Amino acid sequence: MSNSAKSNAMANAIRALTMDAVEAANSGHPGMPMGMADVATVLYSNHLKFSAQNPDWPDRDRFILSAGHGSMLLYSLLFLTGYSDMSLEEIKNFRQLGSKTAGHPEFGHANGIETTTGPLGQGFANAVGFAMAERHLNAEFGDGLVDHMSYIIAGDGCLMEGISHEAASFAGHLKLGKLVVLFDDNGISIDGSTDITTSDDITQRFLSYGWQVLECDGHNHEHINTALTEAKADATKPSIIRCKTQIGYGSPNRGGTAGIHGAPLGSAEIALTRQSLDWQYEPFFVPVETLQDWRDIGSKGTSLFAEWEQRAHSDAKGATFKKRLSDDYKADIQRAISDFKTQLIAEPQKVATRVASQKSIGALVTVYPSLFGGSADLTGSNNTKVAEHTIFSSSDYLGRYIHYGVREHAMAAAMNGLALHGGVTPFGGTFLVFTDYCRPAIRLSALMQQKVIYVMTHDSIGLGEDGPTHQPVEHLASLRVIPNLNVFRPCDIVETAEAWELACLSQKSPSILALSRQGLPQIRLEENANNLSATGGYILREASKSPMVTLMASGSEVMLAEEARIHLEANNIPTRLVSVPCLDRLLEQEATFIENLRGDADVVIAIEAGLEGGWAKAIGSQGHFIGMNSFGASAPAAALYEHFGITTQAIIDLAQNQLKHP
Repeated sequence: MSNSAKSNAMANAIRALTMDAVEAANSGHPGMPMGMADVATVLYSNHLKFSAQNPDWPDRDRFILSAGHGSMLLYSLLFLTGYSDMSLEEIKNFRQLGSKTAGHPEFGHANGIETTTGPLGQGFANAVGFAMAERHLNAEFGDGLVDHMSYIIAGDGCLMEGISHEAASFAGHLKLGKLVVLFDDNGISIDGSTDITTSDDITQRFLSYGWQVLECDGHNHEHINTALTEAKADATKPSIIRCKTQIGYGSPNRGGTAGIHGAPLGSAEIALTRQSLDWQYEPFFVPVETLQDWRDIGSKGTSLFAEWEQRAHSDAKGATFKKRLSDDYKADIQRAISDFKTQLIAEPQKVATRVASQKSIGALVTVYPSLFGGSADLTGSNNTKVAEHTIFSSSDYLGRYIHYGVREHAMAAAMNGLALHGGVTPFGGTFLVFTDYCRPAIRLSALMQQKVIYVMTHDSIGLGEDGPTHQPVEHLASLRVIPNLNVFRPCDIVETAEAWELACLSQKSPSILALSRQGLPQIRLEENANNLSATGGYILREASKSPMVTLMASGSEVMLAEEARIHLEANNIPTRLVSVPCLDRLLEQEATFIENLRGDADVVIAIEAGLEGGWAKAIGSQGHFIGMNSFGASAPAAALYEHFGITTQAIIDLAQNQLKHP
């Protein structure tokens, strides 16, 4: 059965807008949008539950363009279906400064863009997080409030990326039947035919993961519709549909070739393509009847939204659900941490900050129902699970703790999807050194301004015998350079509680908690209702009089600095101790604030068991740094600190020598 003239015209509108926008910008990727226009037309026309007039509808289906280079597919759909902030003018300004139509989809730039994509495979793993959030909230609030699909368009590149293997395996394990991947199976990548790079049997691969695998002619609307219907019918497993397509469909000379992947067609080929598609209109023009057909698709969900709103109003759980979505727990979080700090002042505790983190989670979990934790197969080491946690699994989606397995990258990207979905505040743990495996997703959570909490333990050479492969000497510095990312390294259990409070209240920034393996004494012993960690640094111990030495330190090295301070004071050297639980936040403060922390000290020394990184700005041009300048070694922690010269005596010696020889 051939496609109808109406549906062909709707798909060709996508192709035409794509060609014209890429040509006007003189850059972009027309091949994928032209090849997947038919699939997208059927998805939006017959299956996707959404309302262009109500883009934030909580129970909408999510559409994730994992192959983000094909951004004009998404922008065309948003314009055609009538999203109010995606005008034709924005389409014409594709890839221009300040436009909503960036080269790759950017979350927050326009309604209908569910996540930032471009780095291949990220959207795939994000969608697993979306599907997890849907199942979790459905288990608590029921079908009447939460019952929607997550659809992905992914290409060959997405499926080559390692993250797709992690995410697909995990989705199959969790039996996420509300997840459907539309695989643009065109056999072309940038370098040419995919035959030159891969011999995977995609069908067998996904069957082994526990997925339903379907195929369709990606240019036959009836075939596409049948496959989507069949995919949705199996709620016990995720589905992938192999959509057999031609990249750049409609282009007579470049269709089906790598040459159309990432370059404008040129005016001559565009003219031939218009002729091939029977689309004899000027650039950026969509016939009134075709535009109206699309606008009807965009508005057909309005009544469904209204029905949902009524259910949410009348449902006994409706108010609770809306509070969950609004994340309105600030007072509860602050009260829980305040009470916990009061308890700690009364009964000080010497524990590793990873254990302190676990105790902080325990204080939060009953008052903050959005908190959804997990670990990449290191639960006992990360101390991310508390007694109140039940396990999220295919047999119990109500659980609030997830065993991610050894899938650090997929974990981090799925947490982005959980956060983007709404109603869930995700945290996940691994060792700090393995942020290397998470970094692309961490960067995107910062770029998208998502509240994601990374619990990263074993934060320094202090982990000891596991050696340099597991000792993150450069990681604090490398993570701190990511914009809009807070890296907390608390010195004791009180600062750890404050870090958790700040991470839970930070609505537009992700947080990393870098936590110690070794036990640390509680240094904060005086009650203070304020969160002293909020400014990134504060005076922990004041000098007996105007300071001659100011010591600045983070994490486990604050203890060493305190011991040095006591010694220096005993030798008539007034010494101030500044704790820096979050160097990022400190460096955001006014210069005068940082100068006041240092005071008029003749000697300023920073101590941290890592590379110097951004400490130079904190300590000033005349400051000194005690830390690492090489990889670590395998030995007990105490021996390593001695070997690398990060000791109380080293601090004392440097301070005294500088006072004698400024």
